[in-house]
Amino acid sequence: MLEKLLKWDRDTFVYLNGLGIETYDTFWATVTNITTWIPLFLFFLILLFAKFPTKEAFYKFLTLLGLALFITAITHWTKISVARLRPNNTEEINTLIRILKSPTDYSFFSGHASSSFSITVLVFLFLRSRIKWGLIFFIWPILFSLSRIYVGVHYPIDIIVGAIVGLLSGWLFYWLYNRFIAPGSVSAHPE
Repeated sequence: MLEKLLKWDRDTFVYLNGLGIETYDTFWATVTNITTWIPLFLFFLILLFAKFPTKEAFYKFLTLLGLALFITAITHWTKISVARLRPNNTEEINTLIRILKSPTDYSFFSGHASSSFSITVLVFLFLRSRIKWGLIFFIWPILFSLSRIYVGVHYPIDIIVGAIVGLLSGWLFYWLYNRFIAPGSVSAHPE
């Protein structure tokens, strides 16, 4: 079963990566770069402070930072524990694929997918009652994650598992915020 899944993963990656067209290489190389998204992070921060009182926005911001640290740690720990080579470093397929980036660390699971989905979920949940158009935030993690296949550094399963971990982590930190940090929460204001 695992062997079939890994074969599907490899074959699907080779197929999807092979759909790349040189004309779009600059676009996808830009999309996959974290610094490209700094304006979006600043926009998220501006929205938090525009839509909530300063103290509440600050606590939400600290929760986001805690989530970022958590997701970075769990992704790193998983990568070194599983030790799956990235496609660009796998000899049996790296001559068959288009490679635009060449990281040397491990592949499973995608930190781009886990971090972008977790942050987006948490920001969306914080802001969903204050803005009507928050679902467009999810364009970022979708593009960011798919770019990893295009540039040749992640298999589909890396992306899928990373996205699931990110979604669950975002929900977890939203629950933790409401349970322990939010103004009015039972633990934040003991009687």
